[in-house]
Amino acid sequence: DSVGNDSFESSLKSLRRRGTLVSFGQASGLVEPFRPNILAGYGSLYLTRPLLDDFIATPGDKAHCVGRVFDMMANGTVKIHIGQTYPLADTAQAHRDLEGRKTKGSTVLLP
Repeated sequence: DSVGNDSFESSLKSLRRRGTLVSFGQASGLVEPFRPNILAGYGSLYLTRPLLDDFIATPGDKAHCVGRVFDMMANGTVKIHIGQTYPLADTAQAHRDLEGRKTKGSTVLLP
């Protein structure tokens, strides 16, 4: 399934009673309008469509979150996998590979 409209109903069906569906992304298009009572029919579900700007709304919020991520990287909680590197001169090829799903992990451009 793609993210967005194509996976919406199957995502609802995958939840347990009183589960929460977090809709984030729309690669297959916007979710079509629906009647809210469909959530009751699948077991009193909750649905949210968050935007990053509502959670990191100020420069202070951003600094706090970035600091936490770097702390987790430093203590090994979060490990970064660099799947491939490209010379900066090959940026166009890096984009083609990303778009063609030929990459894994992080892609790093080197000066």
